[in-house]
Amino acid sequence: MDTTPPDDRARPLRALRDESVSTLAAAGVPDPEVDAELLIGHVLGLSRGALHARMVVGGEAGEADAAALAGLVARRAGREPLQHITGRAPFRSLELQVGPGVFVPRPETEQVAQLAIDALGAAAESAPIGVDLGTGTGAIALALATEVPHARVWAVEKSAEAFVWTRRNVAEVGAPNLELVFGDLADALPELDGRVAVVVSNPPYVPLRQLPRDPEVRRHDPETALYGGADGLDVVRVLSRRAFALLRPGGVLVIEHGEEQSAPIAEILAADGWRAIAHHRDLTTRDRATTAVR
Repeated sequence: MDTTPPDDRARPLRALRDESVSTLAAAGVPDPEVDAELLIGHVLGLSRGALHARMVVGGEAGEADAAALAGLVARRAGREPLQHITGRAPFRSLELQVGPGVFVPRPETEQVAQLAIDALGAAAESAPIGVDLGTGTGAIALALATEVPHARVWAVEKSAEAFVWTRRNVAEVGAPNLELVFGDLADALPELDGRVAVVVSNPPYVPLRQLPRDPEVRRHDPETALYGGADGLDVVRVLSRRAFALLRPGGVLVIEHGEEQSAPIAEILAADGWRAIAHHRDLTTRDRATTAVR
């Protein structure tokens, strides 16, 4: 028989959830219900589904867990990214480690990765080569390597702060067909010139004078991953030339960009000799990516 006295300071999970949602909503957090439940799950080691099940049966949290949750909710109310608080960011089938110094991967980039995955999977070679330039967390490169396992993938990153996270994620996922390179995309991988099937990149593309609306982005994402010069396209210009050299004839370039940048990017690519330039919308119907053929 369990003789442990009940903890009078235990709190019902549903009450903790409602209080957390209220705090986050008052702070302007975009999805307070989702974030509150993810934070509770993080403290208790539960998925959202398991948390919901526990709330249905009147589950409680002890004093220490409630105090820990209050601290995390306060951080999120201060608009610290949820992913920095939990240390994790989902991306397709992956759970990536993230934190200060690296750009947090976004859901819209999953669709950009899909374009590259489709092109790499359709390549005629038995072991086609894919290159992710400016890989950050390694999200796109790891998606390529794990979802197209017969491919060989290179991931390039030049930020020392971001590279720490890239290396952690590559080691954790353990893709044997991925090679990580510390270097600048402007002159990366000359040994692969003319041999690559797909080059993909989510480069910095925010114009210098256009501050991101979300505090999470503006205050916490590294500036080197956000800003791309006066018009946001400085890195895209470099990327166009480098990718043209890397790709074999018929190879595919995939670039993520802002919703108003399709036309100027098409002009850059056309001037550099690319063909079959096409634009692709995300789930919100905004132009999100451009593809082109070498």
